[in-house]
Amino acid sequence: MSNYTIDDLEVGMSATMAKTVTEADIVMFAGVTGDFNPAHIDAEYAAESMFKERIAHGMLSAGFISATLAMQLPGAGSIYLGQELKFKAPVFIGDTVRTTVTITSINEKRKIVVLETICSVAGKPVIVGEATMMKP
Repeated sequence: MSNYTIDDLEVGMSATMAKTVTEADIVMFAGVTGDFNPAHIDAEYAAESMFKERIAHGMLSAGFISATLAMQLPGAGSIYLGQELKFKAPVFIGDTVRTTVTITSINEKRKIVVLETICSVAGKPVIVGEATMMKP
């Protein structure tokens, strides 16, 4: 876990984490959130969908952004103020989601850090967005 202060941070700093999505991840996410959309949990339903197989919840992959922000950059103690997300492609069971966050601006007086956030699978973006964090 990284523990940067606001003075340690610089525009352009970047951090990355990776997680392979499992059946258990999808089942646990559904249980915790109550999102039992059959596109995520019903193989027969999913086989007839445009994706032809079950897909992970988009917000499960978005959660990997939260983990990267909290554990890597800006790190411990950071407070989420906002997140914009655009879902570009599905994530399937067995896909490894690589999350990269990069600082694009810092307001030292207000202790606000803005980061570009990207989740990708095999080099292809699946989520792109921007996070706004407070770094007390």
